[in-house]
Amino acid sequence: VKAELEIRMQAHAGKPIGVVVRTASEMQAVLDANAFPKANPRLTYAIFLDEPPPSDSLIHARGRKDEDMRLGKREIFVYYPSGMGGSKLRIPAAKTGTARNMNTVAKLVEIASR
Repeated sequence: VKAELEIRMQAHAGKPIGVVVRTASEMQAVLDANAFPKANPRLTYAIFLDEPPPSDSLIHARGRKDEDMRLGKREIFVYYPSGMGGSKLRIPAAKTGTARNMNTVAKLVEIASR
């Protein structure tokens, strides 16, 4: 599925586009594993990766202000208390990932469960 989507996205966009695929149960597991369950879900993100993040991923993060980060199985969870839009946080291990806030993750879980 991943390879087929990447081929189609490249054909459409004219450049390589990375795709991250999760099953419905994997998405539920990400929602359940949210490292910041008491934080505002609009400000809490899961950065989805193809592989588990290296254990030293957070050490290499740059531009940190007030953000908090935790590693997941194939995700990096980030809480942006001041919002993601103005953040200068850069996590090299997340460069090829895609981020979704926990509200979106919950909605995707809902859609996938139908």
